Amino acid sequence: MLPLLLRYGGERVSNRIKEIESSSPLSGKVQPGDELLSINGREVTDVLDYMFFSYDPKLTVRLRRGGDEWELEVEKPEGEPLGLVFEDYLMDRARSCTNRCVFCFVDQLPRGMRRSLYFKDDDARLSFLTGSYITLTNLSEREIQRICDMRISPINVSVHASDPELRAMLLGNPAGAHGMEIMRRFAAAGVVMNCQIVCCRGLNDGAALERTMAELEEMYPQVNSVSVVPVGLTKHRERLYKLEPFTPGAAREVIAAVERRGGRCLEKLGSRVFFCSDEFYLAARRALPDYDFYEDFPQLENGVGMLRLLEREFLDELDYTGPEEGTGEPFVVATGVSAAPFIKKLMLTAAEKCAKIKGEVVAIENDFFGHTINVAGLITGRDLIAQLRAHGAAGRVLIPQTMLRHGEGVFLDDVTLGQASEALGAPVVPVAQDGGALLRAMLGD
Repeated sequence: MLPLLLRYGGERVSNRIKEIESSSPLSGKVQPGDELLSINGREVTDVLDYMFFSYDPKLTVRLRRGGDEWELEVEKPEGEPLGLVFEDYLMDRARSCTNRCVFCFVDQLPRGMRRSLYFKDDDARLSFLTGSYITLTNLSEREIQRICDMRISPINVSVHASDPELRAMLLGNPAGAHGMEIMRRFAAAGVVMNCQIVCCRGLNDGAALERTMAELEEMYPQVNSVSVVPVGLTKHRERLYKLEPFTPGAAREVIAAVERRGGRCLEKLGSRVFFCSDEFYLAARRALPDYDFYEDFPQLENGVGMLRLLEREFLDELDYTGPEEGTGEPFVVATGVSAAPFIKKLMLTAAEKCAKIKGEVVAIENDFFGHTINVAGLITGRDLIAQLRAHGAAGRVLIPQTMLRHGEGVFLDDVTLGQASEALGAPVVPVAQDGGALLRAMLGD
């Protein structure tokens, strides 16, 4: 995933060049601080324009330095990047969300957290470049047409419901009613979309979910995949729309509907298209589908098939591991409540072969957000420290890397890895979301 370097307000971000890669055909011809104005006579307004217009092998690039403007003729291999790095990734401000979704997770955050956590992005450019999901409610006609003209693919769309009135209600925005119209325009233009449905009990499940899946199926293969995930509810929902968590029975009903639809799609289209997230199976207290069920794992970032993939990677690594391998040092795997039984089963399987594996799995309850939130990625440093201290766990502490801010050693509540290690008197070791990496960490590698 590409890094996000976003501004949260203030002046428009310019297209000023920060650095020029050594392989760039512009190396030695431009310098940091120069501004890119146009390519082949077409104005560059943001990173998508830059990427699209610079695809051709022969380019006329217009730049500005101070008050002077000039043009350069450039030749490069077709499709190769021009090699410019800009001061701001998007060359523009990230577009924020204009919705008031009844299930918005950001609205359920307590006060006093870092500012960036309260920013709701809903930017089509980030959907293409980083995989974030967008609702389509803040796109201008020019932006819709540009996506069609450039066939920007794939983009990730938060659908939630196909019924116009229901979708507008769920998003808290009248513009939400036009979502399916825009998606059909994208599909007609050949734009590929991956979609998600955040399922809210009593609102967009049942007949509403059946309708949504039927209408999305009609747009296959442009609608490439659809994940159905349960709404996440924290304890900080004062004055927000009343929502109820899924009971095991209600979760099983959603799974049954999605699997029925997916089975029919598999027979008719060659792909299931529709998948429930691991969270739904755990909430339903049902076994996860087999590895092959998930095809090429198109919705892995939404937690669809993540545990099955982790298991396959773990067991594959175990096949190549000798019974005498490992340091024998004690360790603790600290993870979310939902995944803990699954991780414990993997560890016990490994311990049967490798006698030097001496560890335990500790499920961390989410006291910060509330116990209805049970995924590892939302565990705070303070909850981790307090519960491991109370547990009396000894040895290295292995945590999923998803507990930390992307690319940094900091938890959601700004506790650092160093602070957590000091408080626990043991190293806290982040482990990549990879089963092989998990086994190697257990062995002490």
